[in-house]
Amino acid sequence: MEIIVGKTSGFCFGVKNAIGKTEEQLENETEVFCLGELVHNKQVIEKLESKGAKFINDIKDAKSKVIIRAHGAERKIYEFAKNNNIEIIDLTCPKVSAIHKIAEKYVNEEYYILLIGQIGHPEIVATESFCGQNYNIIEGIEDVDSAMKTYSKTKKNKLLVLAQTTYSLDKFNKIVEKIKMEEPNVEVKNTICNATKERQEETIKIARKVDAMIIVGGKHSSNTNKLYELSNKYCENVQIVETLKELDINKLKNCETVGIMAGASTPNESVEGIVTKLKNVING
Repeated sequence: MEIIVGKTSGFCFGVKNAIGKTEEQLENETEVFCLGELVHNKQVIEKLESKGAKFINDIKDAKSKVIIRAHGAERKIYEFAKNNNIEIIDLTCPKVSAIHKIAEKYVNEEYYILLIGQIGHPEIVATESFCGQNYNIIEGIEDVDSAMKTYSKTKKNKLLVLAQTTYSLDKFNKIVEKIKMEEPNVEVKNTICNATKERQEETIKIARKVDAMIIVGGKHSSNTNKLYELSNKYCENVQIVETLKELDINKLKNCETVGIMAGASTPNESVEGIVTKLKNVING
């Protein structure tokens, strides 16, 4: 059995930065508060909790300081912290922070914003708070018609498109194409992270040439689920696993080639565990 591990697997810069900076805080303090899960990976969260990290869902539960996770936070969180003398350690991914700044700029220039992404996802929840009153979230191509009708009713004549950093590049391009059919002069900012694009492109490349694909990552991770969706388009034998115990070896026994790709919040040891298990099967 040949095992092909994606070179772009594992932590992206934003996740690596957030985890590293949080661990630095934990070295100096016995208790560190983080607003929401730092990243969408249960194993990473449990490891940080064992070191003293406290994950809260309400800024009011923070004490003197609080960490803002890689996904970012709503504008009102920053305002509450400022008004209540809570120090913010902002570990928002720079790519996400950049989107917030773009949104603010274009809101001031009277643009209507179409935000492509998953409703309710922490990154989207944070980003939409910077989009003013005139915006619409598009989850899929089926939402374009409704969004364009809403835009038309506002009587605005300037339209901007932004995207969740971990959104599917293929779906983004199709949505933009449909939007342009109705509004050719739309301003499009492809804010999908380069790391996300490269990871998705490599996933497709591997899935096309292997007998089976294993996607490693958190079940609630948007970018991990996108890799799973892409793999299913090009490979008939695909499984998504968060931990080694979830791996179904029986589905791989007759495979000559197996591809492995991991989400942006998946630690290297998770991938290494899968590889070791497969090698043990090969060696019998």
